[in-house]
Amino acid sequence: MKKNYNLIWKIAGTAYLSLVLLATPFNAHAYIDPSVSSYLIQAIIGVAVAVGAFVAVYWRRAKKKVQDKLGIQESSRKEKEEDVQLYDGKNK
Repeated sequence: MKKNYNLIWKIAGTAYLSLVLLATPFNAHAYIDPSVSSYLIQAIIGVAVAVGAFVAVYWRRAKKKVQDKLGIQESSRKEKEEDVQLYDGKNK
């Protein structure tokens, strides 16, 4: 069984050259427009709002499941008002 060492060296050399080229930093010499920073700020704020909404929704779901498991009713802590009765002045 003869191995093709020439092919193995070509593959190894190509892999090494690829790694060297990918690991070498390149200077971009590019201009970043000021509007890019405002877009970046908007994107960061949007992600923060989305993460906050996600956490709030799943926090409420988890809280409800724990309350159901422990038998705690959320309405038991709320103060309830009496029904309002309208008085029109005709009925005494």
